[in-house]
Amino acid sequence: MTLKQVFIRNLKEFRKKEGFSQMEMAEYCDTAPTYIAQIETGRRFPSMELIEKMADMLKIEPHIFFKSQNSESSIETESLFPRLPNSMKKQINAHIKTQINLSTSEFLKEINEIINKY
Repeated sequence: MTLKQVFIRNLKEFRKKEGFSQMEMAEYCDTAPTYIAQIETGRRFPSMELIEKMADMLKIEPHIFFKSQNSESSIETESLFPRLPNSMKKQINAHIKTQINLSTSEFLKEINEIINKY
């Protein structure tokens, strides 16, 4: 399962668990309900700011959207970084697994540092 698929699954699950409709989430996040639907079907991907608003609404830390239910499954970076060398993808995957509990901003900063080294 790709990181994007994990995000989509978790977003839907957490939203439904809290009893919110796509319309309610859109209103809270100041966006269109159709945009939330497009995110949940994988046609669009939200900005970091929108992810933070969604997490705030659902009372979770933003990085939880990216945490796989099955901790044994690997996180696939292919869809996120299709042109990176495999060695770099493996390094990013290892970093994701060890740093999953960092806040979203700290996590993204460290990933960018890895990419900028190459």
